Amino acid sequence: MIELMHQSAVPANIMRTAAKGALALPPEEMIEVLVYLTHNPMFGEQARMTLAGWDEAACLKVCADPSASPDVLKYMFAAENRRPALAPALIENPAITDERLMEVAEEPSRESVQFLLASPRATKTPNVMRALLSNPLLTPPETYQVQTLLGIAGEPPAPESQPGADADPATDEALARFQTEHAAEIAAEEGKQFELMPDEEESEHVAAPEAVPATAPAAVAPPAAPDATAAAPKPKQPQERERISVLQKLSRMSVGERVQCAMKGTKDERFILIRDGSKVVSSAVLASPKVSDQEVETFASMKNVQESVLRGIAMNRKFMKNYAVLRHLTANPRCPLDIQLTLVKNLLNQDLRNLSMNKNVSETVRKVALKMFKDRTEKKKGGE
Repeated sequence: MIELMHQSAVPANIMRTAAKGALALPPEEMIEVLVYLTHNPMFGEQARMTLAGWDEAACLKVCADPSASPDVLKYMFAAENRRPALAPALIENPAITDERLMEVAEEPSRESVQFLLASPRATKTPNVMRALLSNPLLTPPETYQVQTLLGIAGEPPAPESQPGADADPATDEALARFQTEHAAEIAAEEGKQFELMPDEEESEHVAAPEAVPATAPAAVAPPAAPDATAAAPKPKQPQERERISVLQKLSRMSVGERVQCAMKGTKDERFILIRDGSKVVSSAVLASPKVSDQEVETFASMKNVQESVLRGIAMNRKFMKNYAVLRHLTANPRCPLDIQLTLVKNLLNQDLRNLSMNKNVSETVRKVALKMFKDRTEKKKGGE
């Protein structure tokens, strides 16, 4: 039928019937005829209307077929004709070139952005993701997502797309390497709800600084002198409000976005993300070239981080050159016992003595510390 139409050998009444989709032809061939007729000045409008309402299952089969007519695929993929239900099949069809996907990536359309970010093919094609970065309708979280995908593909992410991030080649390289090495973990964690390791002090400070701890019995507190300001909750200080704001921003990010923030973000963001319930995020904090010795000292003393964080610190030679980090780890009740017992022998005598009296650590650690302290003391006395 198509060949006959090309040769103008089809009567007008048959063309009219074809434009209405009423010919006795296989669905695939009928769709090809209709696409051809869309260019006909007399029957084009009718053909377009017929195609717009054509059976979705038949259209889907054609859109997913690499051997389908190029004209049909081009028509179906055009922005003005593209049906949301057919877009995924078209994007995955290898007959649609990467260049065509790059054009779609730059379309100022939210639907185009969403289609491409949901496509396994597009998200694994760096050229398409780079083109998508130029889309004016890309939201900040989606920008983070695209940067993460580029990092997984071994493409260094553009630092200017990271809010507040400075151009730092070393950090960019570390991020790309971390994303590549931990791609499977990041993918496995995506979609999980954002949560931090619990901590009473931090929840008081960040979430509700004016709240009274639930465990504190009211009868224990001595009666206070009448004071009009005592009963009123204290207003949040600027630093507290800023931290709450940072926490809210992080809570809206995906795991991949928080990994980027952990590597390239601020000190306040790292302080929160080291407590992230996702191990790959807290690991990214420790892998960041921006993390300072003072921050690691703080992390080593924190009781509201996962054991993997403390174990990661202990396994890092650079961190363990800092004696304060070693001392904090051995005194941290959250630190794994095998790590504490390995490190305790490196403590100075005074710190051994203090550890032997620290009721927060396990009895095993206290006993080992006490024995080492006594052995060293007696040996010193014997030498004198």
